[in-house]
Amino acid sequence: MVADEVIDLIGCDREDIILASGKEGLGIEDILNAVVEKIPAPKGDPEAPLQAMIFDSVYNPFRGVEVIFRIFNGTINKGDKIKFVNTGKEYEADEIGILGINQIPQQTMSAGNVGYLISGIKVAKEIKVGDTITHVKRPCPAAIQGFENVKPMVFAGIYPVDTTEFEELRASMEKLQLNDASLVWEPETSAALGFGFRCGFLGMLHMEIIQERLEREFDMTVITTVPSVQFRALMNNDEYININAPSDMPDPNKFKHIEEPFVKATIITAAEYVGPVIQLCMDKRGQIKNQVYLTSDRVELTFHMPLAEIVFDFFDKLKTISRGYASLDYELIGSQQSHMVRLDVMLNGEVVDALSAIVHRDKAYEWGKRLCEKLKELVPRQMFEIAIQAAIGTKIIARETVKALRKNVLAKCYGGDISRKRKLLEKQKKGKKRMRQVGNVEVPQEAFMAVLKLD
Repeated sequence: MVADEVIDLIGCDREDIILASGKEGLGIEDILNAVVEKIPAPKGDPEAPLQAMIFDSVYNPFRGVEVIFRIFNGTINKGDKIKFVNTGKEYEADEIGILGINQIPQQTMSAGNVGYLISGIKVAKEIKVGDTITHVKRPCPAAIQGFENVKPMVFAGIYPVDTTEFEELRASMEKLQLNDASLVWEPETSAALGFGFRCGFLGMLHMEIIQERLEREFDMTVITTVPSVQFRALMNNDEYININAPSDMPDPNKFKHIEEPFVKATIITAAEYVGPVIQLCMDKRGQIKNQVYLTSDRVELTFHMPLAEIVFDFFDKLKTISRGYASLDYELIGSQQSHMVRLDVMLNGEVVDALSAIVHRDKAYEWGKRLCEKLKELVPRQMFEIAIQAAIGTKIIARETVKALRKNVLAKCYGGDISRKRKLLEKQKKGKKRMRQVGNVEVPQEAFMAVLKLD
């Protein structure tokens, strides 16, 4: 690394280092001395009870999970009995050390050190980034502040394309969770897709990153279902239940109303795009709360909007209509009562639960129509007619039909009586009707992603 790059890395001013060293040219020794002077030493009491924070972890197939931590107070020795405060798990420090180009084992480490810990941990869920490490016999009085379980904003199902790869997918998800504490998942089953996982993400970008990492790092081909947010239903017995997926939604006669999460969205944009931005937010069921001109040509708009409308394509549309000159920030402000319904997609009368979604009643018809039209393009034609329907409960609100592939049964009839042709056509009609009753429709993988790209 050249001297200028080191200067940029430590954030020092070149002139200050030259004045401190009294030289025109700068060597690595001068820069290292500047590092010692400019960067303060870590604070901490080596004699206090052990208090170390986990900030990363790596999975080693031969040695288990390697924990990367920083010691704030106290001292840790090789072979000590240690405890993770937030999970309550106890281990023995089989090996500790500092991180160089390679791992350098140590007998003891004290306050200010950053290093690794190997305890033969095989279960990835036992490690949480932000957790506190302390001694079993002499624990610290309190955990390091700032640790809390993440609250996912977007929920979606992840299923293996080949159902036999379920256990491999589970192992891949556990390894991903090691250095991505914001990923939350639990097993679930689907009638259409088999065994898979219900996952919680921080947003749509986080979901796409997880999907890419599964494909690139673990060579797993997965199907992702329709993303949704967490709704709350007030049941008839005045208890609230959480709804993370359309399959969790109770029958309409069992609950009083459904509440959906709302956010306070702050948008800063150029003054010439105020009209289109406000129109976009209104289309997404937003309510304008404030409008402030920061300068003569920059405006700050504040809206209260449903989170479900933001997680799909809102940011992309905002950037498009403002030609990239709009920024978005949002924070949760609680839940509000909304008229939400479950929209089911049926192929030949069978519900495909992976394509179902929870949508607002006013947008159900538009959503169902667009989804049916998109599926008509993606579902391959069969020897029988396929009906693609969108339904709310028992009411069909949209329908498209994939026409059957038709064999020309009249090819061998040249001339002759018309009754012969009619007989062949009637026979073909009966065969197609019977085939439709027993035939299965294979849904391609692209169809499950169609919901994300309706526009």
